Amino acid sequence: MKKYKWLVPTLYIIFLMLPIYWLINMSFKTTTEIINTYSLWPQKFTTENYVKIFTDSTWYMGYINSITYTVFNTVISVAAALPAAYAFSRYKFLGDKHLFFWLLTNRMAPPAVFALPFFQFYSSVNLFDTHIAVALSHCLFNIPLAVWILEGFMSAVPKELDETAYVDGYSFGRFFFKIFVPTIAAGIGITMFFCFMFSWVELLLAKTLTATAAKPIAATMTRTASTSGYELGLLAAAGTLTIIPGAIVIYFVKNYIAKGFAMGRV
Repeated sequence: MKKYKWLVPTLYIIFLMLPIYWLINMSFKTTTEIINTYSLWPQKFTTENYVKIFTDSTWYMGYINSITYTVFNTVISVAAALPAAYAFSRYKFLGDKHLFFWLLTNRMAPPAVFALPFFQFYSSVNLFDTHIAVALSHCLFNIPLAVWILEGFMSAVPKELDETAYVDGYSFGRFFFKIFVPTIAAGIGITMFFCFMFSWVELLLAKTLTATAAKPIAATMTRTASTSGYELGLLAAAGTLTIIPGAIVIYFVKNYIAKGFAMGRV
């Protein structure tokens, strides 16, 4: 029986990878072949779907817009969460637990609740259809998550480290960025991963707060209907390319994610 212990995990991995394979398979087919035939590989291999994405500004600008506001959001969220998480992990103050819980309730709310208020607000301040509008709207959900994750990592660092640094003459800023931040590098990596992934896959706010100039790729993919129906091959190619940024991020932070699971905060 031990000789076949690899069988179950192998079948499980194949089961998980099958939708991804099928998506890639469809991306090299024409829409006509996708609709009329059923095959495990393209009968007439074509790269026209990818060529259209990389040559049509409507498509490739969607990817650029998505990456732009996602990076903005990740940087802003982590930068804002670091001092907040430090305060929660090191100091006790009136209402600290209630404030911490209130932050998490913002993360639990569905994006649809805030779509209309954000739309009206950003329209009134001339930020509608900009990258920063989407990035800031996602901060409402990512900053609470970032604070929660970082607070767990910071609480695991002994307070004696802070005291020793102050005795050695370190200012708070020098201690925080030269000693404390490198100590919680794993937590920062995990936090950036989750902020990036939420902002990358979120559709409702990104679609509501943009029109043309900052329209994300997800919104572009929902508008591919033509007179002959949906361009399925083009959608599959766009979906395949959408997976790549997340896969790259996972590759670089996979060790940090493992540490996060070990610490019980992820």
